Amino acid sequence: MKMGNYSPVTKFILVGLSQYPGFQFFLFMLCLIMYMIILLGNSLLIIISILDSRLHTPMYFFFGNLSFLDICYTSSSIPPMLIIFSSETKSISFIGCALQMVVSLGFGCTECVLLAVMAYDRYVAICNPLRYPIIMNRMLYVHMAAWSWIIGYLTSLLQKVMTMILPFCGNNVIDHLTCELLALLKLICSDITINVIIMTMANIVILVIPLLLIFISYVFILSSILRINSAEGRKKTFTCSAHLTVVILFYGSALFMYMKPKSKDTNTSDEVTGLFYGVVTLMLNLIIYSLRNKGNKEVKEAMKKALRKYLHLLKS
Repeated sequence: MKMGNYSPVTKFILVGLSQYPGFQFFLFMLCLIMYMIILLGNSLLIIISILDSRLHTPMYFFFGNLSFLDICYTSSSIPPMLIIFSSETKSISFIGCALQMVVSLGFGCTECVLLAVMAYDRYVAICNPLRYPIIMNRMLYVHMAAWSWIIGYLTSLLQKVMTMILPFCGNNVIDHLTCELLALLKLICSDITINVIIMTMANIVILVIPLLLIFISYVFILSSILRINSAEGRKKTFTCSAHLTVVILFYGSALFMYMKPKSKDTNTSDEVTGLFYGVVTLMLNLIIYSLRNKGNKEVKEAMKKALRKYLHLLKS
């Protein structure tokens, strides 16, 4: 595209799924309900894991990080999305769009790395149970979580800067529900070869390598479980299958969005996948990763203990 004398873009118009006006209210209520479930459920899990000393373990430390990530990730995308569904203007400022992109992309990248870290934690716990407290000491698991955040946000910041410094040449209509990286790249009117190269490298670091590490970890985990002929072995198998379900859903939608061949036009499937990736999978994280794992009994007991303390304070 030839670059002419275009005024700088000061705001963007988000028109994702606007071709289905009859579904706007339904999508608004659906996203609102799922957002409230994610917000309240993950907040409760974080509070419980802090208050109950029995949950001060590496596994629940990572669960706490995952819950906080899910709260922040959905809070960076769903409230603006709800405004878009209920508003006639459907606009967002240039700075607001850049901030939303770097924040939501940063949380998403961090979660990809954190899922690999959690898989390694489960590998050590199941395959080396006697050495688990020594290997997964406090310094190691805190550093692993911290580096997940650092890698995720450095990747996001780099892609954001390399995108927002390019000219949009008056193109400000984003055919998406949020200020998503791929949707913004389609508006740029100059060469984006460097951006594509950076995004490909980021996909390898954030998606491919963590997914490969998760796969290797679970190969060892499953081979170890299959050697256990007991109810405990079957219970661990269920736990791993629950974890793998979320990994498949999260990485599957992410790979579909960022690794498939790119086209200039946004398809409805891209917008639906983005909605699924940003909302539904995070709600499933709460259900499967937190409430359907082997620590389900521990969480219930911690909740009952906290409730008894609260009721006791009310009576006194």
